[in-house]
Amino acid sequence: MSSIVSRAAHGATPRLSLISLSVLAAIAAVAPMAVSAQSVAATPAAPAASDAKDAAAPKRLLDEVVVTGVRRKTFAPTTVQVGAFRDQDPLDVPLTNNVMPRDLLDAQAAQGLYDALKNTAGVTRSQVSGSTYDNLSIRGIIVENRGNYRLNGNLPIVNLIDIPLEDKEQVEVLKGASSMYYGLVPPSGIVNFVTKRAGPAPVTSLTTTLNNHGGIKAHVDIGRRFGADDSMGLRVNAVTSKEESGIDRFKGDRQLVSLAYDWRATPWANFKVDIEHYRKNVSEQGAITLPAAVNGVITLPRIPANTTNFAPEWARYDAEATNVLVRGDFALSDDWVLSVESGRANTQRDRNYTTLINYNTQTGAGTANISVLKGQEYTNTNHRVEAIGRFDTAGIGHELTLGATYNRRASAGWLNGSARTPQNLYDPVDIAPVNPTLTQSGFPSEVNDRGLYVFDRVSLGEQWQVLAGLRKTVYRSEASNPSSPVPTYRADKVTPNVSVMWKPMSNLSVYASALRGLEETGTAPLNTTNFGQVLPPAVSKQHEIGVKARLGAVLLQTALFQTDRPLATTINNVYQVGGETRYRGLEFSASGEIGRDFALVVSGVVLDAEITKVGTANPLELGKTPENTPKNTLSVFGEYRLPMVPGLSLNAGVYHVGKRAVNNANQAWVDGYQTLSLGARYQTRIFDKPVNLQANLDNATNKDYWSTAGNSLLGVGAPRTLRLTAKVDF
Repeated sequence: MSSIVSRAAHGATPRLSLISLSVLAAIAAVAPMAVSAQSVAATPAAPAASDAKDAAAPKRLLDEVVVTGVRRKTFAPTTVQVGAFRDQDPLDVPLTNNVMPRDLLDAQAAQGLYDALKNTAGVTRSQVSGSTYDNLSIRGIIVENRGNYRLNGNLPIVNLIDIPLEDKEQVEVLKGASSMYYGLVPPSGIVNFVTKRAGPAPVTSLTTTLNNHGGIKAHVDIGRRFGADDSMGLRVNAVTSKEESGIDRFKGDRQLVSLAYDWRATPWANFKVDIEHYRKNVSEQGAITLPAAVNGVITLPRIPANTTNFAPEWARYDAEATNVLVRGDFALSDDWVLSVESGRANTQRDRNYTTLINYNTQTGAGTANISVLKGQEYTNTNHRVEAIGRFDTAGIGHELTLGATYNRRASAGWLNGSARTPQNLYDPVDIAPVNPTLTQSGFPSEVNDRGLYVFDRVSLGEQWQVLAGLRKTVYRSEASNPSSPVPTYRADKVTPNVSVMWKPMSNLSVYASALRGLEETGTAPLNTTNFGQVLPPAVSKQHEIGVKARLGAVLLQTALFQTDRPLATTINNVYQVGGETRYRGLEFSASGEIGRDFALVVSGVVLDAEITKVGTANPLELGKTPENTPKNTLSVFGEYRLPMVPGLSLNAGVYHVGKRAVNNANQAWVDGYQTLSLGARYQTRIFDKPVNLQANLDNATNKDYWSTAGNSLLGVGAPRTLRLTAKVDF
């Protein structure tokens, strides 16, 4: 398949000052751009699409232009935009899915990925503390940073730099095995980012945010429709910020420029283009290594203050990313649509990464190991062609999806060097800059994942549906340099997916699903001798039964699930496949509006995870809990819109993560923790302009806690942070 977009433009990094953003907003506010008052909610499909109201009709023919300009505020959207379930009601998705809409992200003043997903059951941080980017696990399984994060349901973007939220309309999580649609990905889940698009009402807003540590951010959001019959739409977002987190020896900056364009070219053809470029250059917070075990037991150090950073300020994490996605939808007939997508994601970074090693757990005296990495580059190129149609056979309705995908993941070689200097965990000192000799450490490698899939939603009367699919995968992972020690892996396999759904009424569904997925078993982390190596593919299995209901404006979900997958573990400092793990759990969630004045999001999971098989090199892990896997998580967030004070809302959230093992041998556990968030926002008018004033307080009790574990590392949660936000709509 030829590429629509073969390469993102690679130019100078945008640097927009607060003043220039303000000027941009003012110019846009008075720009003479006529916007039609008529709704352009749905892109017309084929001529007969208006009669697509029967039960057997697909949920969509041509993909809709999402109308964000007249979005009704809600914590429970009625559609998802991920995988084979694009534009489906969550009730019609036979897997656990959670959606964090724009209004929820705004209410919580979400700044990063973990801020958005903390409302999702089973989500925890892993390995790194989040000062540079969020490394996450869902249900105890790593969310792979180069395959599990998607832009608009398709392009795999690289989560090695904070993925911006300012230009996103919602963030979604589709949990479990998703390889039928997305290829080789772990069964933790797909995290999908849906971009903002221009709606029928013009959008021009300026948002400024500052925190009590001295951080400040300005964000401009401009959206317009134009052209004949408002057939085209353009949404532009730009951000610049000074980064301050309250952590010692930390500072930096971040920028974003993004564009979302759509064109209703004809009644039978749609086009969309998404481009975003963002960068972040900050001091990276140091990570604490695990102490050595004594008689099979690790004694953890006491938790340092949440402002502690033993890494030097000059130890920078300098990264930038460019993502480009192009899509076309074409109505071939009244009942068939062809979609073509092509995209490219590129991320580059230089990194000075500090770990504390060989330290005394009582005094904190030890050694800072500073790894200097230069020239890391990761590129995903992704193409998809897909046909969706509807037809009947003997009175049985079908919604058939046929697709082909090609994904190429390439990483460049990089240089690495390290230096060591004395440091103290509890009383850090400034470290002078180091300049170690750099040598070739990472080797160029390439992964090619080709797939053919078929998915059929079969309607058996008004209440029963059977969803069945097959994917044929042809996979190859190899080093680009023949002299590289990275091995070559190949796989050629067909994996099935089957679900059965019963809908006794329109607002209630009961389902059961069985899925098989081919996944990569992991990538060796930095502190292993085979750093960067992609492990061989293997099959994971998942079974789930669940119930979903919509009571008024509240979406309720509960599910029992079991996932069996290969175990990736570190043995003799080599990251490798060393057995199997089983994850069993009960999950529930509720989101939406209760009456006119109260909205909530509640989620929780009770998880029983166990290592069920091991190799001869790791027998002590048998029967243990996989590292960084909590037995339970719970999040509760609610907002009360005071009827006696129009425009004023108060909110609060409590987030609990249970205790977690620090390694697969369970030689120590980090305690569970709870954090409290508080907030208020007030909507009014000043000089006849809509204004939103907001305050959010995270970690309100200023708790010290272990926020991360896994990969022989520990990380500390962020200090109490107050954010003040002012948004003006012009």
